[in-house]
Amino acid sequence: MRRLNLYCTGRGSPTVILEAGLADSLDTWKGLQPDIARFARVCFYDRAGYGYSDPGPAPRTSGRIASELHAALQSAGEKPPYLLVGHSFGGFNVRVFNGMYADQVAGLVLIDATQEDQYRLLPRAWRNLGAATLRRAQRQALWAPLYVGLGIARLQFRLQGRQVPPVILQSKYLKARTSEFENIEFSAEQARNADHIGDKPLVVLTAGRVIDAGLKAALSTEDQVAYQQTWVNDLQLRLAHLSKRGRRVMVANSSHDMPSDRPDAIVTAVRELCVPQNQP
Repeated sequence: MRRLNLYCTGRGSPTVILEAGLADSLDTWKGLQPDIARFARVCFYDRAGYGYSDPGPAPRTSGRIASELHAALQSAGEKPPYLLVGHSFGGFNVRVFNGMYADQVAGLVLIDATQEDQYRLLPRAWRNLGAATLRRAQRQALWAPLYVGLGIARLQFRLQGRQVPPVILQSKYLKARTSEFENIEFSAEQARNADHIGDKPLVVLTAGRVIDAGLKAALSTEDQVAYQQTWVNDLQLRLAHLSKRGRRVMVANSSHDMPSDRPDAIVTAVRELCVPQNQP
């Protein structure tokens, strides 16, 4: 039987489920999980192939990820209703989960989440950057037994003066991450087709600093402006409009990595959706 590493703490209903972005393990949530546990039951986990979880079958799509998460919650005795919190690519996963198990979902929080129309609306230079990143990930996955097994990855990090992230030093992780990346546009269409949010509470948190160092290096000034405007004023608003009760919140002083930059903003959004159901 395939096992997922699931960690839950706190008490209350709905149970908050934290879904990390592509390439991110459950460590993403360690800075904010204790704060949420003060007022709610909260669970976070490693997707199949990540961290301490067993590898899962390919292709790694949002539909497969959602069904595996649901099975893990059932096996662990974590009962609905669930409040789903998805960061970046995790936004596709929680939307698909909601579409598959709509009667078990109380609401959603999307954290600078991906949106399915980004692949045709964002600048071509951004798409080219994504293609180059995918090719690099595919090479790492292909050579994972050597890259990891012979210590090349560890040596590479040390020569760069960087701390070695344990999650990266696993062949199963490199393969799972690459499969998620390879199938991300398929997952995007699964999210598009799965939406049954209706009038459920939905909070969309949008980073105030979406242009990071990587994008600055890869995009012209003109493309940076186009990216910013499209991401903030179009794609993120499309997410907010998925529910009649959806609203967008701009989060200042945060990059796309909001769980690290502004965990307080995430905790506030989760609390707003949880506490009214727990306290008068």
